[in-house]
Amino acid sequence: MRRLLILLAACAPLGLYGTAAAQAYPAKSIRFVVPFAPGGGNDILGRVVAQKLHEGFGVPVVVDNRGGAGGTIGTDIVAKSPPDGYTLLINNVSLAVNVTLYARLPYDTLKDLEPVSLAGRQPNILVVHPSLPVKSVKEFLALARAKPGALTYASGGIGSSSHLSAELLKYMTKLDVVHVPYKGMGPALIDLVSGQTQFAMATLASALPHLRSQRMRPLAVSTAKRVAVVRDVPTMMEAGVTDFEYSTWYGILVPAGTPQAIVARLNAELVKGLAARDIAERFGAQGVEPASTTAQEFKSFLQREVQRWAPVIKASGMQVN
Repeated sequence: MRRLLILLAACAPLGLYGTAAAQAYPAKSIRFVVPFAPGGGNDILGRVVAQKLHEGFGVPVVVDNRGGAGGTIGTDIVAKSPPDGYTLLINNVSLAVNVTLYARLPYDTLKDLEPVSLAGRQPNILVVHPSLPVKSVKEFLALARAKPGALTYASGGIGSSSHLSAELLKYMTKLDVVHVPYKGMGPALIDLVSGQTQFAMATLASALPHLRSQRMRPLAVSTAKRVAVVRDVPTMMEAGVTDFEYSTWYGILVPAGTPQAIVARLNAELVKGLAARDIAERFGAQGVEPASTTAQEFKSFLQREVQRWAPVIKASGMQVN
C-alpha cells in the first residue's frame, strides 16, 4: 500500500504539469511546417489553417516550407522537434504511402508523430498543357496510347497525392507515360504551364490559379461527384474511366510525446476553426471540404491508410531507396 501511495505521489506532478502546460499554452509563436514547396495544396490549405490558429490562440503561427523527398524532409524535422506543441505539421496521404514507398525512413510514421485532427479532403484534377491537342479524357487516352512513352506528367514528388492518382490512372487505363517528380506541386505546375511536361493529376487547390488564368486545360476530376468550384468539369467516371475515384486528405500532427492536454487543446481549436463559415468558404474556393476529427479518430484513420496503401505500392513496384 505504501509503495502504491509513493508511486501515485510520483505520478501526480506529471499530470499536474500536463494540465498546467495546457493552461499556459500557447505562450509563444508556433512553427507550422509544410513539407512541400510553396504553391501546392498543402501550402495553400496550411496557410489557411495557420491563420485560423493564429486568430484562435492569439500568437504568431509561422508557416515554414520544408519541401523535398516526397514530404519526408519536413516530416522528419517535426518528428525530431521538441514535443511541446510549438511545432506542427500539415501532411497528406503521402504520409501513409511513404511508409511502404521508402525503403528507409528517418522516422517511424506511427510512433514518432502524434495525430491531432484531419483538416480536409479534396479532389485531384487531370490537367493538360493547352498545346496538347485533346479536350476530353477519351482524346487524351487515345493520344497517350498512340504515342507510348512520349507524354510526361508532373507530380509534387514521389509518393505525393499527384503521383499516386496519376499512377492509379496509368494502372487502370494501361498507359505508358513518364513520371517527372518535383519538390511540391507549385514548381511542378510552373513547368507544366511552361510546356516542360504535358499533364498532371494535380491537387485542385494548386491547379485552380492556373485554370482561372487558362494556362492549362482541365479534363476531369478524380472524385465520384462533380466539384462546385469547377462544376463544368466531368468526373473520371463520367469521362469513361470506370470505377476511378480518388481524393486527397490533409491532417495536422505534432511530435510524439506532446502532452495529451496540449494535443486536446490543439484539437479543440482546430475543430472550432474548421467549423467556421469563413473556412468553409475559403476551403470551398479551393474545392476542399473541411473534415475535422478527434485525435484518436485521425490516429486510427492513419493506421488504416498505411495498411490500405501498402499492397498498392508493392504491386506497382514503386520503391525509393
